[in-house]
Amino acid sequence: MSATAQAPAADRPAASTALANLRILDLTRVRAGPTCCRIFADFGADVIKVEAPDGVDPNESMSGARDGYDMLNLHRNKRSLSLNLKRKEGLELFLKLVETADVVVENYRPDVKARLGIDYPALKARNPRIILASISGFGQDGPYARRAGFDQIAQGMGGLMWVTGLPGQGPVRAGAAVADSTAGLYAATGILVALRERDVSGEGQWVQTSLLQAQIALCDFQAARYLVEGVVPEQSGNDHPYSTPMGVIATADGFINLAVGGDGQWRDLCRAIQRSDLAEHPDYATQPQRLAHRAQVWALLTPIFAADTSANWLQRLEEVGVPAGPIYRMDEVFEDPQVKHLGLARSVTHPRLGEVTLVGQPIGLSRTPPAVVAPLSDKGADGDAILAEIGLDAGRIAALRAEGIL
Repeated sequence: MSATAQAPAADRPAASTALANLRILDLTRVRAGPTCCRIFADFGADVIKVEAPDGVDPNESMSGARDGYDMLNLHRNKRSLSLNLKRKEGLELFLKLVETADVVVENYRPDVKARLGIDYPALKARNPRIILASISGFGQDGPYARRAGFDQIAQGMGGLMWVTGLPGQGPVRAGAAVADSTAGLYAATGILVALRERDVSGEGQWVQTSLLQAQIALCDFQAARYLVEGVVPEQSGNDHPYSTPMGVIATADGFINLAVGGDGQWRDLCRAIQRSDLAEHPDYATQPQRLAHRAQVWALLTPIFAADTSANWLQRLEEVGVPAGPIYRMDEVFEDPQVKHLGLARSVTHPRLGEVTLVGQPIGLSRTPPAVVAPLSDKGADGDAILAEIGLDAGRIAALRAEGIL
């Protein structure tokens, strides 16, 4: 934490001690930025969600109702301060907070920061150790910099929608906001790198990522396939680009995922289906041969798997070491014994909704694990305490509220 920072209130719930020395000012909304800040909040950082007072921001409802599942899941463990950055007094209070902070995270369009007076030079002038993390749709400069960016647009421009779905189906978006979420994860990674570098240099810096960059990076081997070999990948449905049989297969009562990744696993599969004659068949014995005869491989397996249940197949495949798994709907996900063991569903008490269950962090630390300890605060509910930490008394806070600054 900055040398001028004051510790948060002693009665504030502690999610973890891992990042308890950090203060993060969260100016973000929608998904990418909140995802980034949620990581720090779940590991114990003092994350202050800075929000516009009612009526100032016409787009504040883009993440749905405040007590809705999305807002609750994205903004748990954070404190809330309402602050009108368009007013001189509000801007000065924010810059005063910057003096006590380690990181500011924002996902405005790139030109908005300078217009508000909170771009990196302005923040650095108040605190040379500050790290500004900016998440945009397309980058902080360049021909598309001022465009508004949303997840589905990035999925399309980043190549994902033409490698998702069945052949000939036309472009298909992923069922989760992968560009948004990945941009948030990359931003958090960049912040952690900048914090570590600051330990050496003593100086902050500007961290930048975008939905477009994140989506292209997430395509990974599909993007590398084009860059290295000049091959434009096509939609392949549930099939793996080069491993066969790896995909979805129907059983007597549903579907399972089958994942034969090598020649040894192919021979194990042949044992499981009691077709040892296929193990060394010249058309199927090696991965390149199976790929060349992919349609025939699936044609052989389809009637075999259709003759027994998913549960029986999964047991038989596990016994011989062939990777396979069920294909769950979301209610089934959280009933799975391994998911329960991993603790991905985390409950917290909300003052109006009672106990609500949210999605936990998928990261474990042996000494300082993350936790979900507090729901999203009402807008501005923590403002008095936060402003008192930077020296404002009750009278001044009341006057600011009356003036519409808070």
